[in-house]
Amino acid sequence: QVQLVESGGGLVQAGGSLRLSCAASGGTFSRYTMAWFRQAPGTEREFVAAISWSGGITYYADSVKGRFTISRDNVKNTVNLQMNSLKPEDTAAYYCAARLYGATMTDAYNYWGQGTQVTVSS
Repeated sequence: QVQLVESGGGLVQAGGSLRLSCAASGGTFSRYTMAWFRQAPGTEREFVAAISWSGGITYYADSVKGRFTISRDNVKNTVNLQMNSLKPEDTAAYYCAARLYGATMTDAYNYWGQGTQVTVSS
């Protein structure tokens, strides 16, 4: 059983930056593909970014490509999401997720965190 705890959310002005972190425990972190999803009120949860178990392969939604960077530290058991050039439409609850198999942009992940709120003001 893997537990995921997100941190780093907050309120930021448009054009600003935030760095989200997700701390994992209870499993062999390096075995898992990790991902970030987000969900704004009244919308479905959507894929943001994913990273392979080694960190060598990354995937991004078109809406964040070039602005967000996902990374992981298999010693500290953390996955991070550096978010730059934030826009009001990036406002959402951001969730960390883990799965044993390869990355997918669907929500077919086995483990989920509780989420951290990101609010971008215009």
